[in-house]
Amino acid sequence: MKRLLTGFSLVAIGLFLLSASPKKEVKATQTEINWVTIEEAVKLNQKEPRKWVVDCYTSWCGWCKRMDKETFTDPLIVKEINKNFYAIKFDAESKKDITIGSKTYKFVPQGSRGHHELAALLMGGKMTYPTSVFMDENMKVIQPLAGYLSKEQMLPILMFFSSNTYKSTEWNDYLKEFDSPYSELK
Repeated sequence: MKRLLTGFSLVAIGLFLLSASPKKEVKATQTEINWVTIEEAVKLNQKEPRKWVVDCYTSWCGWCKRMDKETFTDPLIVKEINKNFYAIKFDAESKKDITIGSKTYKFVPQGSRGHHELAALLMGGKMTYPTSVFMDENMKVIQPLAGYLSKEQMLPILMFFSSNTYKSTEWNDYLKEFDSPYSELK
């Protein structure tokens, strides 16, 4: 499986996207992401398989709040997520048990906080917030991406995964052809 990002490429992505010019117009019509719980996504996925995007956050994380305010409210992001993904907001420090199939995931106390077992599994044990976890229709992790993602960074990532381009194309090659609709909006 092709890996998506390194620390340095996030900066490159941002700079590239700010300079890219659009080839096609992308219009948005919905105003909010249709967030569901993990349990709801499991049920929905049985009827209509889709990829998933899981926003792993904590209540105290400033970057998580900024991503909620700036990225997840953008009309183009809302449209792409609602059209192609089940969107899950998951508090990585939730104390609520979550059962998927025959497995129950629990909160693990650690120091003054702790973490949820499912968050650790989804994020590959790297408890960094926010982390956006992309999963395929079979609920297998494609790629967790740690850190804040702006709308300019998030849109090509969403499209890379939703189109299945990640299966045949390296990320940097994909970016060479991606034209951001945001450059025209500035």
